[in-house]
Amino acid sequence: MMDHARDLASVRDATERLLTAAAKLDNASVSESSRLPGWTRGHVLAHLARNADALVNVLQGRPMYVSGDARDADIERDAPRPLDVQLADVRESAGRFQEAAAAPADWSRTVELRNGVTDQAARVPFRRWIEVELHHVDLGIGYELEDLSKEFTQREINFLAARFSRHPGVPALLIKQDDGRMLPTGALEGVSREQMESGYMPPLPELTVSGRQADLLGWLAGRRDGSALHVEGGALPSLPPL
Repeated sequence: MMDHARDLASVRDATERLLTAAAKLDNASVSESSRLPGWTRGHVLAHLARNADALVNVLQGRPMYVSGDARDADIERDAPRPLDVQLADVRESAGRFQEAAAAPADWSRTVELRNGVTDQAARVPFRRWIEVELHHVDLGIGYELEDLSKEFTQREINFLAARFSRHPGVPALLIKQDDGRMLPTGALEGVSREQMESGYMPPLPELTVSGRQADLLGWLAGRRDGSALHVEGGALPSLPPL
């Protein structure tokens, strides 16, 4: 069960970590490449600010973005700004998100995100936490996947495994956890909709992926190529972009 208030506190902490680390940059380093192809650090910071405002829209019942093109244009517009403007925007937009999330609301309601994706409102703070933590890593300023909390890493692995569950572009596989538990994801080949709806449990996949939690998260989130993982029963599949 989602604890949105606890996740909001985690978002605040993660945002402060990012702002403290990014404050050590200078204007020249903001214009340098991030770890995301085609994006500078300025693009990452601009995206974080605009994503906070977009999630305010979600919480208040408006479309997350006017359009995909408008989202991209806003990031391109804001990416070249100097460091002090970038940091102020990230901080102020984060404050607007926290303020919107503090308003009395039905956290069990369904909200709509990008591309028609829907979710429970209570999960929105966790989605923002994901944005802040992973994009802090993407800045390439010394914060790594290994620095993420065990709780966050496990929850994000679970979240991404659920996202790829029954995805036609991902073969059925099992992710082996540190504690020995198996987390299924990917397509259930040969299983009909009627079988799924009846609660039918298909045979377990032969393809198994295991490794350190940071490496599993990196592969699932498109941040690492998976070469550090151990694979049994076949080749490590390429995952579709998030």
